[in-house]
Amino acid sequence: MCRMLGVCLLFIIRDESFNALARDLPNIIGGRCVHDKQGKMAKAISKTWFLYVVRCADGSLYTGITTDVARRTKQHNAGTASRYTRSRLPVVLVYQESQSNRSAALKRELAVKAMSREKKESLIGLRK
Repeated sequence: MCRMLGVCLLFIIRDESFNALARDLPNIIGGRCVHDKQGKMAKAISKTWFLYVVRCADGSLYTGITTDVARRTKQHNAGTASRYTRSRLPVVLVYQESQSNRSAALKRELAVKAMSREKKESLIGLRK
């Protein structure tokens, strides 16, 4: 489904003028959509994703992805983001990098999680 401005724009309406407007709306407001074969909006692809690393109170590192790093860090510190960080509060954001889409962010997250602690510390040190 396509979500633009918090409103679902995917309607099953046979009116061609509505479909034409719905097809052009993402261009008007600056978003990008992927349309299915009938020209209906199927999926919104407009957000930048971020890989982030937070340092927990016990010194451990937690890696994740999000579209809003500040909000996610607040969630971690509120104890509502993950079970791992909930028992290791507070957390401090020590690294972030932007990715073009969710798929790229997930792949980068997997690569960073596979790194040794030494390599992660080196990565964090590069961005200070």
